[in-house]
Amino acid sequence: MGYHRAGFEVVGVDIKPQPRFPCAFVQADALEYVAQHGREFDAIHASPPCQAFTTARVIYGREHPDLLTPTRKMLEETGKPWVIENVPQAPMRADLVLCGSMFGQPRLKRHRWFELSWPFFALVPACQHARKLVSVFGHGGHVYPGVADWREVMGIDWMTRDELAQAIPPAYTEYIGRRILEFATKTAKV
Repeated sequence: MGYHRAGFEVVGVDIKPQPRFPCAFVQADALEYVAQHGREFDAIHASPPCQAFTTARVIYGREHPDLLTPTRKMLEETGKPWVIENVPQAPMRADLVLCGSMFGQPRLKRHRWFELSWPFFALVPACQHARKLVSVFGHGGHVYPGVADWREVMGIDWMTRDELAQAIPPAYTEYIGRRILEFATKTAKV
């Protein structure tokens, strides 16, 4: 939704159905889709599953595949500007670190790392958390304030609890989308 608000025509791709996705959606393996269609897009954002890099993996003793590495390789092959989003702890460059408190939601503590294929020179707002935080994370077994609180602090009113646990607040991707457009404009003038 954030990229849409920034001015992009958005196409979401996921191997699982996403009936509440607010833009065009294709159900497919994302890596295969990028290999076949990546060059058709102006920019690509990828959020490979983070479970392989989360603290919860250690707690629950579950193994998950690293899809970040093949995602990066596939994106590099497109020659298009790209963004990879994941959790802190993921094996990636943190070219940009965003949090809800940077976008008018001091109660939202949801740090996300973004690796970028293009130079990023914008000033990033400071991260400042309120005393009473709402953390949005994981599946099952966690105590959380409630879906209504998650929806409010994330700025997402169309998702279920499990979808919110995996989501990026639209404010983050709107911010990045505007920077991609600035980069594309500068590059086109050179």
